Amino acid sequence: MDFVCLEARLILELDGGQHTEQKEYDSARTQWFQSQGFEVVRFWNHEVLEDWESVEEMIYGRLEERRALLEKRKRE
Repeated sequence: MDFVCLEARLILELDGGQHTEQKEYDSARTQWFQSQGFEVVRFWNHEVLEDWESVEEMIYGRLEERRALLEKRKRE
């Protein structure tokens, strides 16, 4: 994983060209992270480099949604 927020249980993966050739591996890895209660969000490297504002908005949005979900689960 490239980045993780343990509090929100959110993993960020930045994928380069090699990931087009290892889809099965990435899928199995993502499924394992999900089975551990994490959400995995993937971005292509060029997205991060060329459109950082959109990537940043997506990350902050997912963080807020994950935190709200985890807080709700704690209260239940």
